[in-house]
Parts: sequence; structure tokens; C-alpha cells
Amino acid sequence: MGEASVTASNWRLVEVGRVAMFAKGPYIGRLAAIVQIIDHKRVLIEGPSSDPAHHVPRQSTPLSHVSLTSIVIPKLPLAVGSPGLKKKWESEKVEDKFNNSVYAKSKAKLARRKELSDFERFKVMVLRKQARFEVRKSLAQSKGKA
Repeated sequence: MGEASVTASNWRLVEVGRVAMFAKGPYIGRLAAIVQIIDHKRVLIEGPSSDPAHHVPRQSTPLSHVSLTSIVIPKLPLAVGSPGLKKKWESEKVEDKFNNSVYAKSKAKLARRKELSDFERFKVMVLRKQARFEVRKSLAQSKGKA
């Protein structure tokens, strides 16, 4: 028989210091760090954002209400207090890392598209048609030379 190889999964693990984003509840779309794991379904979470509008108070949250990000605050002590978490949050530049992620950029792009008026959507359509025409024209010219 053939050789079998066992590889570890590449899932995002629930761990102290993992940054999560709320998917449900009153804090939807806000970032917070896992401070302590209560049990297999609940975590203690806090989001010390520099913007008061995005601050998440320390609370127990079910894991089904958050989605884990790839950002981890390394060596975060278990059940760290608010000042210590805020210091680590700012030193790791969590909000900058998240804002530069592909997910945050696509989320901002979709939010911008939702705000477009009818005429702005029409202008986008026309620009996309013009760009497509130019690409096809250059592709046809390169095929014609070969």
C-alpha cells in the first residue's frame, strides 16, 4: 500500500490572544481579543479600540457570535486586565493589521458599492465596459501578430 502522511489542520484556533470579529449581536462588525476561554462554547472577550464607537466591553460571548481572524496577539497573559490588553493591542497594531487585510478591504468595497446612487452605478458599468473593450482589443491585436 501507499504511504500515508498526516498533516495538521490549518484552522484558526480558539486561543487566548486571538482577535475575533462579531458576526451577531449588538457589537456586529467590531473587533475584540479573546482574553480567556470559559468552556468549549463560550469565551471572555474585550475590544479595547482606540475609537470609542468601536469599543467592546469585557463580556462572555458564545463562539457562534464571533468569527476568528488570522490576527493573534502573542504572549497575551491569561485573563489580562483592560490596561494591559489595551497596551498589547496598540503595540501589535491590531486595527491597522485588520484594516490592511483582504477581508476588510473587500468589506469596505462592498459598503462603498451599497452607497452608490443609480447614476454612479451606471458610470461604473460604462467604465467597466470601456476597460473590457480595451483589453479585448489588445488581446486581438496580439493574437493577430502571432
